[in-house]
Amino acid sequence: MAADLVTATKELHRGFTEAEILTLTPEDRVLIISDFHMGNGGRSDDLIKNQELVQDILEKYYLPQNWYLVLNGDIEELQRYSYNQIRSYWKKLYEIFDAFYQKKRLFKILGNHDDELILVKQYPFPLLGSLRIETPVIPVYVFHGHQSSKVYTNYNHIVRASLRFFLKPLGIRNISSGRSPRHRFTVEKRAYDYARNNGLISVIGHTHRPLFESLGRYDYIKFEIERLCREYPLASGEDRKRIADEVLFLRIELAKLKRSERRKSIKESLYGDELPVPCLFNSGSVIGKKGINAIELDSSTISLVYWFTEGRGKKFVHRGSYNIDVLEGTEQRRSVINTDRLDYIKAKIELLG
Repeated sequence: MAADLVTATKELHRGFTEAEILTLTPEDRVLIISDFHMGNGGRSDDLIKNQELVQDILEKYYLPQNWYLVLNGDIEELQRYSYNQIRSYWKKLYEIFDAFYQKKRLFKILGNHDDELILVKQYPFPLLGSLRIETPVIPVYVFHGHQSSKVYTNYNHIVRASLRFFLKPLGIRNISSGRSPRHRFTVEKRAYDYARNNGLISVIGHTHRPLFESLGRYDYIKFEIERLCREYPLASGEDRKRIADEVLFLRIELAKLKRSERRKSIKESLYGDELPVPCLFNSGSVIGKKGINAIELDSSTISLVYWFTEGRGKKFVHRGSYNIDVLEGTEQRRSVINTDRLDYIKAKIELLG
């Protein structure tokens, strides 16, 4: 175990020191998004259900506003499909990627499900192992996340074979140990420790679990309930009622999460019994059942956003105090789940790390 940790740390450090660098100006904005798992358009293609959603938000929201697009791994599902199959079905999405690329706004990072792209002749976009975004405040290290896992660095060929020759013929959708509680915890803990020890922000994908300031939704809700309880005695009138309603909705959401997660994984924390250091972020995935999560970054702030199609989004967005933006001319909706200033995050890393 100790040897695995040393190896993973060395791999993460190598990725950081050798990463391509993007230096942000005050006008620049970056979308970090991952885990599309593009297939052949068939019934086991994970992206089919969010096809229109992802194409709309990239083409009609981020591209016209000149955002950088960082594709943080597992964009193509090469463990179950050939590149030609994927390319044949997802022509429109590749055209959108190319539009970002032509504007010099595309960075494509490899994951464990699409690392075979390095063998594809004349692949249209440069392929990266990681990306270092230099903001005026703090470095942001973007990598897929599998680099901290012995399973994927040493045995990815075995995982690939099982997916392609066993699960795919059965029509089973993407099953990844990256989403199992034990593996997810290991990946996130190592990425968290590296960021904390080096005074930077890490943004990963891989586990498909959105994280903001090192907190998953379960931990975040607990902290949010505590904050609201502190505000409640000082509030009056409509504010007092609003707080009571929010706490009720959060308690309902917390109960749902308890039922959906294993008890052991809920008890485990990235930071043990210490105060959380807000250095780890996860963009989630594009293949969520009810929408898409992503990270938005500019020179001074970082945000976790949630995109969904009207009528299909998660209930907590409508129940809570979240603003919902309408993407004009579509049924797509955007909500900022969490946002914070980079200088505040840097201060907490320096004081608590």
